[in-house]
Amino acid sequence: MRLVFRWLLRLATLAILLAVIGVGLVYYLASRSLPDYSKTLRVDGITADLEIVRDNSNVPHIFARSDRDAYFGLGYTHAQDRLWQMMLLRRTAQGRLSELFGSRTVDTDTLIRRLDLYNLARASVEHQTPETLDALEAYAAGVNARIDEINRRSLGRGAPEFFLFDARLPPWQPADSLAVIKVMALQLSGHLSEEVLRARTSLALEDEDKLADILPDIPGDGVAALPEYAALAPGASRTAALEPVPERDGFLSPLPERGLAGASNAWAAAPSRSASGGTLLAGDPHLGFTAPSIWYLARMQLTAGGVIGGTIPGIPAIMVGRSEQLGWAITSSYLDDQDLHLEELNPDDPQQYRTPDGWKEFRTRRSIIEIKDAQPITITMRWTDNGPVLPGSVYDLGAITPQGHVMSLSWTALSGRDTSMSAAVGLMGAQDVRSAIELSEAYVAPSQNLTLIDDETVAMKTIGTMPRRDPGHQSRGRLPSPGWVEANRWQGRLPYDQNPEFVAPAGGVVGNTNNKVIDRPFPRHMSHEWGDSQRVMRWRAMMQGREVHTRDSFIEAQLDTVSPAARTLLPLIGADLWFTGEAAAEGTPERRRAEALSLLADWNGEMNEHMPEPLIYAAWLRALQDRLIRDELGPLADEYDHVQPLFIERVFRDVSGASAWCNVIRSSRDETCTDIARLALDDALVWIDETYGTALESLRWGNAHQATHDHPVLGDVPVLRYFVNIRQSTSGGDHTLQRGRTSGQDPEPFLNVHGAGYRGVYDFADPDSSVFINSTGQSGHFLSRHYDDLGQLWRRGEYIPMSLDPELARAAAVGVTRLTAK
Repeated sequence: MRLVFRWLLRLATLAILLAVIGVGLVYYLASRSLPDYSKTLRVDGITADLEIVRDNSNVPHIFARSDRDAYFGLGYTHAQDRLWQMMLLRRTAQGRLSELFGSRTVDTDTLIRRLDLYNLARASVEHQTPETLDALEAYAAGVNARIDEINRRSLGRGAPEFFLFDARLPPWQPADSLAVIKVMALQLSGHLSEEVLRARTSLALEDEDKLADILPDIPGDGVAALPEYAALAPGASRTAALEPVPERDGFLSPLPERGLAGASNAWAAAPSRSASGGTLLAGDPHLGFTAPSIWYLARMQLTAGGVIGGTIPGIPAIMVGRSEQLGWAITSSYLDDQDLHLEELNPDDPQQYRTPDGWKEFRTRRSIIEIKDAQPITITMRWTDNGPVLPGSVYDLGAITPQGHVMSLSWTALSGRDTSMSAAVGLMGAQDVRSAIELSEAYVAPSQNLTLIDDETVAMKTIGTMPRRDPGHQSRGRLPSPGWVEANRWQGRLPYDQNPEFVAPAGGVVGNTNNKVIDRPFPRHMSHEWGDSQRVMRWRAMMQGREVHTRDSFIEAQLDTVSPAARTLLPLIGADLWFTGEAAAEGTPERRRAEALSLLADWNGEMNEHMPEPLIYAAWLRALQDRLIRDELGPLADEYDHVQPLFIERVFRDVSGASAWCNVIRSSRDETCTDIARLALDDALVWIDETYGTALESLRWGNAHQATHDHPVLGDVPVLRYFVNIRQSTSGGDHTLQRGRTSGQDPEPFLNVHGAGYRGVYDFADPDSSVFINSTGQSGHFLSRHYDDLGQLWRRGEYIPMSLDPELARAAAVGVTRLTAK
C-alpha cells in the first residue's frame, strides 16, 4: 500500500510539474509578443527620425517632421497594440474568416463576398486625394515595419491569438484601410433589417392598421399610408412570415442585430452659452462592446498642428477628436441609405432578371471560399442594376421573398469611388467649421451627423451620400419593392447642400442623440426610421436647464442615467395598480406585487447600477410588451426583443384605438390594459425570483446590466474567457444619455452590449483641459496591464487628460520609441 501511495505521489508531482512547465511555456510564448515601448529601431519607409512617446495611460504621441512619417508612426503603433484586431477586420472585409474558423463563419464570408466589399475598396484607392494616398501608403509601411520586426526578432507572432490560429501575416496595403471603413459601414447600417421586419410584420398582422402601433413613426408630420407588403410582393407567404427566425450565429459577423446598428451622442455650445467664453463639445460614439475596444486613443503631430482623439486600428485618421483649431464628433444619422428590391427571375432562364426594359442577364462571378477542416465551396455572386443579390439567410430574407424571386440591395457604401477616407484625412487639417463642412462633401458612407466647433462657431452637418428616390416610389424605401419598376430604382444622389446643416444656431447649442433632425417630405426626406425618441428629451432638458455650460456640465450630461421612458411609462401602466391593492399575506404574489409597486412609486427613473428599481422596471416592461404582442405576432414577437416606448405609450393612451392590443384574441373574455399590466408585473417578479432569488430591496441593476467587453474569438473558450473578457457592472440603459443598450436575448436579456466605447469632452477656452477615455485599454494583448486599465475609469465615469502639451505626455511616460531611418 505504501508503495502504491509513493507512486501515486510521484505521478501527481510529475503531473503538477508538467502543468507548471506547460503554463510557463504558454506564458513565455504569449509574453514574447508584448511590445517593448522603450527602444530605438531602424526602419525603412521614413524620411527622418520620429519619436513615439507613450504617456502614462499608454496613449501614443507621435512626433514626426512630416505628415507622411506621422502616419507611418500611427501604423506602427496600431500594429504594436492591435495587430490581431486589424488582421481580423481585414479578413472580415475579404470574406476569408473561414480559413481560420471553419464552417462557423461560412455564412459571413458568403455575404461579404456577395457584397464585394474588398474589391470595391481596392477600386476606391485611385480616387483618393494625393494627400490621402500618401497617408495610406505611409500607414501601410508603418504596419509592415512592425510585421517585419516581429518576423525578424521572433516576437511571438505579434499577438497570442496567432499561436492558436495559424494566420499568415501578408503585408498591409492601402486598400485594407478602405476595406475596414466598408466593414464599419456595414456595422452601422440598420435599414436593411428594418425593411425586413416591417415586411414580415405587415404580412403577419391581420389588422394592417396595427402596423402603425408596433412600428410607429417618430412624432412629427406623418407620412402617407403605405401599401401592404402583400400587395408589393404577390406570393409572399403570411405563414412564412410568422415562422420563428432561424437562430443566427453572430460569431464575427459584422451584420448588426436590429437596434444595434449604431447610436451615439454629441452636443456643442457656442461661446455665448459657455461659462468660460470658449466653445464646448462632447461626443461619445456607440458601437458593440469588445475586448479590446474598437477605439484606440492617439495623438499625431502634423504640419497643420497637433491632432488627438479616437482612432480605429486599420484606419489612418483621428475619427473623433480635436486639433488645435477644430473639434469634431460623430453620431449615426440614420439616413435611409439602403433599399431592398425584389428581382423577378425569368421562368425560362433563371440567369436573367426582369428590368423596366425586359429580361437582362445577371452580372456574375465565381468565388472560392476556403474552409478550415472542410472542402472549399464555390459560390456564384450575382449583381443586378440595383445591386448585389443577397442570400435568403440574411435577416431571414427567404421568409418574405416570393417563389421565383430573389432580393437585391441598393446601398451607398457599395461604391468603387468611395472617398470617405479622403474626407477623414482632410478633416484633421481643416482650419475652421466652414472648411470642415466643405471637405466633408467627399464623405460617402456610413452616413454620420458631424458636430463641429472652432474658436467661435458650433455646427452640425449630415455627411454621406443621400440617395435620390422617385416621388412615385411604391414603398418609399420602407419595404422591399419590385426592382423592375422604374420608380423604385435609385436615380443617383442628392446634392450635398441638401444634407441637413445647422451652423451657428441662435440658441447657441446643437446636438444629436440619433433623434429625428428634419421632417422634409419624401423623397427629400432623410429617414423614416430614427434611433432615438427618448434620450433627446432628457438632453433637451439638461441643455435648457442652464444658461451657460462648462466642461463639467457636459460631462454630467454625458454620464446621465435618468430614463425619460421610465418616467413617462410607469405612471401610465401603473395608474390603476398603485395604492389599489388589498392587504396580502407575506409570501403571496399579491404581497410581492405590492412591494414592487411601492419601490417603483418612490423611484425617479435613474438607472443606477446599485438600485433594484431599474431591474424591476426593465423586467416589467419586457414582460408587458411580450404579452401585448405575442398573440398577434406569434414567434415573430421574438424579433421585438427591446421595449418600444412609443408603442407602449400608444397602447396605454389608446391612441387611434391602440388599446386593442391589450385584449388577448384567443381568450374568451375581454382583457383590459390594467389586466395585462398586472399579469406582466407578476411575470417579471417570477422571472426575477427564478433568476436572482433575493429580496427585491437587495437587487442590483448592475448585476444584470454588466458591460460585456468580450473577446470576439476567445471569449467563449473555457478558462481562457476569464482572462480575456472584461465584465463590468454599469448604470444606464436603452433610453438614457449614458446609453447601455441591452442584449434583449435570453437568458441574460439585460447585459450591456452596445454603448460608448469612446467618450470625449473638449473645451476650447482651455484646450489642454479637454478629456477622453476608451472603454477597455490601449493594448489588445490580454497579458498587458494596458489591456483593461482604462476600463475601470470608464465604468466610474472618469477620464484622462487629452492634451497636446509634449511635456505633459513625457511626464511619467511608460516608454519612448525612436524610429530611425535606415
